[in-house]
Amino acid sequence: MKNYEIFNLGDVSLQSGMTLPNAFLAYKTYGKLNEKKDNVIVYPTAFGDQHTNNEWLIGKGMALDPQKYFIIVPNLLGNGLSSSPSNTPAPYDKANFPQVTIYDNVQLQYRLITEKFGIQKIALVVGWSMGGLQSFQWGVSHPEMVNRIASFCGNAKTWPQTYVVLNGLKAALLASVGSDSTKLNQLTSQDMRAVGRVYAGWGLSQTFYKEELYREMGFNSLEDFSVGVWENSFMNMDPHNVLSMLWTGQHADISANSNYNGEFDEALKSIKAITYIMPGSTDLFCTAEANEYEAKFIPNVEYHPIKSVWGHFAGRGINSTDNAFIDNKLKRLMTLRTEN
Repeated sequence: MKNYEIFNLGDVSLQSGMTLPNAFLAYKTYGKLNEKKDNVIVYPTAFGDQHTNNEWLIGKGMALDPQKYFIIVPNLLGNGLSSSPSNTPAPYDKANFPQVTIYDNVQLQYRLITEKFGIQKIALVVGWSMGGLQSFQWGVSHPEMVNRIASFCGNAKTWPQTYVVLNGLKAALLASVGSDSTKLNQLTSQDMRAVGRVYAGWGLSQTFYKEELYREMGFNSLEDFSVGVWENSFMNMDPHNVLSMLWTGQHADISANSNYNGEFDEALKSIKAITYIMPGSTDLFCTAEANEYEAKFIPNVEYHPIKSVWGHFAGRGINSTDNAFIDNKLKRLMTLRTEN
């Protein structure tokens, strides 16, 4: 039984100029929409995640309290629940799935929010990693609509080093078919093993590994951890979905649209929402340095690094100390009055 709902979008024109036929968003809601329709929180999913991966931050007494807020978690296109290579009929299935941008994702989420629920104001858009990138995009695409933004371990664009990391993941997967583009449809989930091994070096910090913190997660050795977390989690993903999300990630940039034409700093300046940026202090993937640059241009911003040795995964909902830090900052953010 599905624990989520589907919003059908019909044939959608994408930024690429291609059409995604019979597109749909999978989403889940928590709590109830109030009469004013102003208690809305949008919480997009990250690369490879589905709505259940976001639930660690939702609960009674937490900042994202479903007794107070109506929380909408839209699934990223390409993640296997929303329109994806794995669930789209031929001829747009597998490697033939159209290229989808972060801008596309947010525009389709906007349709969900407005057409399905009649919502015109959003109290908060929040997210981790690529979910955080979507929160920035919301603030740029719909500045009058969004009151607050919170991004943890997520940049406002894919900076060159992050692009290279994602390219490494892609190369590890394509090596399975000899990097022959004509054989992409032959890829299987077994081919994802190497991708997990590559990402293992980027998801967590050097200190995490040096101090063997994986033992706190029940793993007795580095090899057990590498297999039990990195290999297994990636081998549960469809390789064509991963290729699609990798493309989305590599080409992510809040200014990559006709409104800003690549003027990244100007796009950041256009954000009207109160913005909390929470980078992981040891994040090797979405770096604090990049976030610090971005914060210089957002008019109403607070910069709160998560002092953690959990690297990028400081925002993944695994470490209780990091979780409490994020939740406490979000609680404070939700008390701030907005002019929007």
